[in-house]
Amino acid sequence: MPDAIVAEGLVKKYGKLVALDGLDLSVPEGTVTALLGPNGAGKTTTVRVFTTLLIPDSGRATVAGVDVLKDPQLLRARIGASGQYAAVDEYLTGFENLEMVGRLYHMGTQPSKDRARELLERFRLADAADRPVKGYSGGMRRRLDLAGALVANPPVLFLDEPTTGLDPRARQDLWDVIEELVAGGTTLLLTTQYMEEADRLADSIAVIDHGNVIAEGTADQLKAMVGGDRIELVVDHVDSLAIAQRALEGLARGEIRLEPSLRRIIVPVSDGSQALVDAIGQLAKHEVVIHDVGLRRPSLDDVFLSLTGHEADELINGAKSAEPSTGGNR
Repeated sequence: MPDAIVAEGLVKKYGKLVALDGLDLSVPEGTVTALLGPNGAGKTTTVRVFTTLLIPDSGRATVAGVDVLKDPQLLRARIGASGQYAAVDEYLTGFENLEMVGRLYHMGTQPSKDRARELLERFRLADAADRPVKGYSGGMRRRLDLAGALVANPPVLFLDEPTTGLDPRARQDLWDVIEELVAGGTTLLLTTQYMEEADRLADSIAVIDHGNVIAEGTADQLKAMVGGDRIELVVDHVDSLAIAQRALEGLARGEIRLEPSLRRIIVPVSDGSQALVDAIGQLAKHEVVIHDVGLRRPSLDDVFLSLTGHEADELINGAKSAEPSTGGNR
């Protein structure tokens, strides 16, 4: 299967800040690859290079067989892109927004109108087609923005954090639409901060940090890299943590983590369900009272803590991105 998107040694600097540091990436045709990383990791810069909005300082990139630097105009006719914020004109109706995009692509008046109506129906916006967008909900604006990226029926699509800021229902609706697109053969590069989103949509995930890909694989492969299943136990008293740690050392497949303020102990294990049964039995022998117990897979924080040495939430919620927004360019 040929690659629809390829990056080789991409470097991009903003002054002293190195946004991309020799990034390599490939996305096979008809598949979804998710770029997973905290704010400032280089995700948006990568998308901007692929969509001809930024010129890299060095390296090369091709999309749909077109060199990003040598023929950007031809490339723009073969891709669609949706940025972190819906790029729609709120004073136009949904229909007028999509018709305008079609005419900008030189599709002609009637084909632009036909395509607009088709996409409004497909994205469940037909009932609101003739209403000004300023009255649309956040989820409706997101769907309209994605529809705009598909007006020219591009074979390759770039979505930069498409569900950021959406409520759970709107996020689920957008996931359904994206899955339909991929089932139709579209190649998709998706950037996200959410492991759940990458897990749901992506055939492959590339973890990016400090401008480089530091790990690649499926969601399950990435989770396995940080230790597989985890047993989480909350005991009756903080003094019981040391006893519990000694009791569970024989089951652990890695370092046991204690969280005294929560009276919690986290134990990495290889055979989750059986290990959970054994752990409960061991603690009963040592007369440790358990208030809560559960078996879970590694989270986004676990992946980032293991791969980068810092908490993902700390960077996602507390750091200001040094990258410019994509702004929803088509």
